[in-house]
Amino acid sequence: MRVQFWRNAVEDIYCDKPPHQPVAIELWKAVKRHNLTKMWIMKIIDEREKNLDDRAYSNIQELETYAENTQSALLYLTLEMLGVRDIHADHAASHIGKAQGIVTCLRATPYHITRRKVFLPMDICMLHGVSQEDFIRCKQEKNVRDVIYDIASQAHIHLEHARSLSKKVPVKAYPAFFCTVALEDYLCNIRKVDFNIFHPSLQKKSTLLPLYLYIRSWKKTY
Repeated sequence: MRVQFWRNAVEDIYCDKPPHQPVAIELWKAVKRHNLTKMWIMKIIDEREKNLDDRAYSNIQELETYAENTQSALLYLTLEMLGVRDIHADHAASHIGKAQGIVTCLRATPYHITRRKVFLPMDICMLHGVSQEDFIRCKQEKNVRDVIYDIASQAHIHLEHARSLSKKVPVKAYPAFFCTVALEDYLCNIRKVDFNIFHPSLQKKSTLLPLYLYIRSWKKTY
């Protein structure tokens, strides 16, 4: 019902009849001000609806598709709000969104296992002979860490792809991509603990993130 409400709300917003709901009204203002593409908003809703069955991703490609249609779509909208409509910026946003989706899946794993849920791609788990029960029991054997290594490596690859495009991406787009600071910080920290996703240090906030963000902003890099 909630998903259907937002689907109807978006249709009404683009008909200039936003429902009397605070978020919907602000979204309507943003659509009017920045001429946001309706397709990206609908993709987010559609993908969230597909994900309501609460099951593990069959493979890494399925996780990437979810990330593309949610995180990347949100970045495309952010670029439009910054007045950037550029193919290279969109390409970078696609990779950053996928990296963000993968990292979010990893970060959320310790929380999900408290609910006896595991959403990590099943193909990679099977490749290393790891079951969902191994994660639920918080096992830290090498094959469990190998699963995390493979998934984290995929996020790192997307991050590197996005950065390889930095010379072609308009500087005006960079603020949309500063989320890479937090992604890189998590990937660096998980590497330091040898891909033990249950290590307590990964649940702590990084006090240096604001500094890293300032440095990236000052250097005009992402």
